[in-house]
Amino acid sequence: MADNDWKARLGMVYSTNPDFKYETAGDPEPETLPPGRQELRVWLDRKQRGGKQVTLVRGFVGRSDDLAELARLLKTRCGVGGSVKEGEIIIQGDHRDRVVEILLGSGYRCKKAGS
Repeated sequence: MADNDWKARLGMVYSTNPDFKYETAGDPEPETLPPGRQELRVWLDRKQRGGKQVTLVRGFVGRSDDLAELARLLKTRCGVGGSVKEGEIIIQGDHRDRVVEILLGSGYRCKKAGS
């Protein structure tokens, strides 16, 4: 059913060829690097969030499923909500110290970046 996603075919011209197979031009996801080779940065952000603070984790190289799994780990260990958007992990609140501690304990290389 995933191959029949109509949104991926928007703008396609109709073909009368019965053997025609439409192929979407999707880039393959990069292979996930091991935690010791990841170079993560932890930021504090307040912009465009109504004055609320969020902790951002940037620099993850790998599949989106592995990024979502790392986000799930951070959210449960910090006891807060969050999400994954555009290749970065968003954790609600200022949890920079705790996130760096969790990532270092999991074998990732990470640093606190400027706010």
